[in-house]
Amino acid sequence: MDVPTKATLSPSRQRLLETMQAINFGRIEQLSVAEGEPAFDPPPRVIREVKFGAENGERPELSLDDFLLKTEVQELFEALTEIRDGVIERVEVRHGLPFRMIVAECCDL
Repeated sequence: MDVPTKATLSPSRQRLLETMQAINFGRIEQLSVAEGEPAFDPPPRVIREVKFGAENGERPELSLDDFLLKTEVQELFEALTEIRDGVIERVEVRHGLPFRMIVAECCDL
């Protein structure tokens, strides 16, 4: 199976990937998903963590036009496809990669 690359992503998925690489450590809150794609209208809330005595800059991959996607990124985009339409409460980002996602769902108990 071929590993997807950044260049094969839709523009909105590339934008989400670049947002994660730009914040490096932090979280993205209230990310809308429409037809399985991240939507930026309204814009999500982006929170960057700043660690004292550590490097806090962007990921070096941010400047690259293309590279193989890590498993974590592939899994995030698979989850977006599965959610299809909704809002992701929070995507936690570590080292520019999605680490954990929190999604609110309706419960029919």
